[in-house]
Amino acid sequence: MTGTQTKFKAALVQMRTSLSVEKNIADASKLIREAKELGAEYIQTPEMTNIMEQGRDGLFARLKEEEHDDALAAFRELARELKAYLHVGSLAIKASDDKAVNRSFLIDRAGDIVTRYDKIHLFDVQLAGGESYRESNTYKPGEIAVTADLLWGRLGLTICYDLRFPALYRALATAGAHFLAVPAAFTKQTGEAHWHVLQRARAIETGSFVFAAAQGGHHENGRDTFGHSLIVDPWGRVLAEAGKEPAVVIAEIDVEEVARVRARIPSLEHGRRFEVAATSQERNHLHLVGKAS
Repeated sequence: MTGTQTKFKAALVQMRTSLSVEKNIADASKLIREAKELGAEYIQTPEMTNIMEQGRDGLFARLKEEEHDDALAAFRELARELKAYLHVGSLAIKASDDKAVNRSFLIDRAGDIVTRYDKIHLFDVQLAGGESYRESNTYKPGEIAVTADLLWGRLGLTICYDLRFPALYRALATAGAHFLAVPAAFTKQTGEAHWHVLQRARAIETGSFVFAAAQGGHHENGRDTFGHSLIVDPWGRVLAEAGKEPAVVIAEIDVEEVARVRARIPSLEHGRRFEVAATSQERNHLHLVGKAS
């Protein structure tokens, strides 16, 4: 169910996060203020807003528990000052002596934390050219999909690599989400190949708006991210897009478009579960194994 207000402006803050938490807070805050000046009522930052550090020792030297995290405290105060929903795409937060969490925070206009979401799918991949990531070495995965109610409708929270798992987005949409958040730090290599098509696909499959604030450019830690923060409507049209540089992109969101699109193509109602039949050879093998046992 949507709220009484059906239109609002959503803004995405695109960043190039560094190794300095203090600099990242300042850079993000400047762009968040710019978004508010443009009329945004919902503002989203990208994954790893507080620090971009792959080295485990360097990361843990800077990490803090949630209750002591400087970035979270600063963003809560900023949301209170600007009277806007501030969705911090994610912060690296210390969970224990040997594990962190990649945690998203939705902060309301009073500066209160509405909900938290820990990234479920961790980026453990070996890309071409020797580019390799093992998030599970450092981060603990989340276990629960999360939605939260805004003034205008329901938001489903995800982070970056989650984008490649469509069942998560269908679950969020069937749980009432009108908007799907995908703050990210997509690599340049995978972004060039898949970013746009995956974001548009998630919007089309669920009849939802997609808000995807991104990291972009060459980072201090040597990583290259794709940028191109996107706002996509439920029909799969790109309403706003950034380039590679830090920036703010904004679009007016008409929540009633969700109902209109879902009425035209009610795929959320038509989805079914399937059993996959084994081939005759596999069935014979299963039968023989069963008989032998």
